Amino acid sequence: MTTDYVPKKTSLLLQLLHDAGSDRILEMKAPDLGFAEHRPYPFLAIVGQVEMRTALLLSVINPAIGGVLLIGSRGIAKTTAVRSLTGILPDVEVSDCEEGVLPEDMKHPDAEFLYPDCYDKFKKDEPISHYEPVKLVELPLNARLEDVVGGINERVAVQRNTIRLERGILARADNNILYIDEVNLLDDQIVDAILDAAAQGSYTVRRGAMVGTYRSKFVLIGSMNPEEGRLRPQILDRFGLRVNVRGLSTVEERLEVYKRVRAYRANPTQFIKQWDDATQEALADVVYARELLKETIVDDEALQLGLKLVQWLKIDSTRAEYTMFEAARAHAAADGRKIATTDDIRVVAPMALRQRRSEFMANFVDMQEAEDKQITQLFDTIGKNA
Repeated sequence: MTTDYVPKKTSLLLQLLHDAGSDRILEMKAPDLGFAEHRPYPFLAIVGQVEMRTALLLSVINPAIGGVLLIGSRGIAKTTAVRSLTGILPDVEVSDCEEGVLPEDMKHPDAEFLYPDCYDKFKKDEPISHYEPVKLVELPLNARLEDVVGGINERVAVQRNTIRLERGILARADNNILYIDEVNLLDDQIVDAILDAAAQGSYTVRRGAMVGTYRSKFVLIGSMNPEEGRLRPQILDRFGLRVNVRGLSTVEERLEVYKRVRAYRANPTQFIKQWDDATQEALADVVYARELLKETIVDDEALQLGLKLVQWLKIDSTRAEYTMFEAARAHAAADGRKIATTDDIRVVAPMALRQRRSEFMANFVDMQEAEDKQITQLFDTIGKNA
C-alpha cells in the first residue's frame, strides 16, 4: 500500500496535487444534488383497506395471478399502497449487460450468438448481474409506444452513426413492479402492448432489419377512477384481481389516518423507523411465502367449488378460474400452508370474479340460441311438408 509523500516544505503545485489525491477525494462529502430520498410510506402503516392490501400482497407473492386493478375515487390511498410495496420485497437480480440478460439466460444454446458481449464476460467468470432493491416503475400518461416497448436510440444514431435498439419501460420493469396510474386514460395500443408483455413474460421489438427480444416478468398494478372513463372489457379481463377501493367509513379509522399521515409528513425518517420491525417481518414472510408457493396446491374440494362458482356466474373467460386458483395458492402460502382450501377460495373469489360477467355476451348468446332453435324448427317443418 502506498501513500502520497508530502515534504515539510512543499511548493504550491505539489500541495495542489496532494489535495487532489485519491485519499482527499474519498474524504470529501458528496455534493447535495437536490435529489429527493426515496422513503415510501410503510405498507403496514396503512389503515384499513384490507382487501386492497391483500390483493397487492398476493400479487407480489405469486405474479402468475396477473396483477391487480384498483378501482376507486381520488384520495383513498391507492397510489400510496402501491408505492409502499417496495418496502416489503426482497432484492432482485439486475443485469449489468446492455442486452439485459441474466446468468440463467446463458443456458440458452444460442447464447453465444444472442448475447455476444455478455457471453464473453460470463465465460471469463466475470459478474454480469448484481442485486438491488425492487423498483416501482411508474408509467407516465404521456408515454409513447416507443417509450414503452423500446426503439432505435436516435442520439447514438446521430452521434456515432450506429443504429442500436434501446430497451423500453417494459424491459426496465423486468423483475420489478410496473404501476400504471389512471390506466383508463392510456392509449389502447399502449395498454394492449403492456398486457401482452405481462402475460407472455417477454416481448419482441422489430425496427426494420433489427429485432430484439426482452424479458418482461413484472408485477402489473393499475389504478383508475371510474368517474374519468371506463376500460374496454377485453383490457379489464386481462387484470387478475380487481379491487373496488372505498373510503374508510368509521370516524376512528379516519382519525387514525390523519394522525399517521401528519406524523409521517413531519418526520418521515422517524415514522418509517417506528414501523421498521414490522416491515422486516413482513419482508421475511413474503420471502417464505414465495418459496412455499412452489409446493402449494389447491385441494379437490376447493377446485370443484371454484369451477361450479364460475359456471353458475356464467363467466366465459377461462382467466377467471385460473386467477382464482392462483390467488388461493398465494393466500395459503401467505398463511404458511401448502394446501389451499375452500376458505382460501372464499377470500379471493370476489377479487378474481367480480366484473367478469358480461350482460351483453349473455344476451347475445341467448339471442343466438333462440335464433338457432327457430332455424331448426323451420327446417323440420319444411322437411315434413316437402
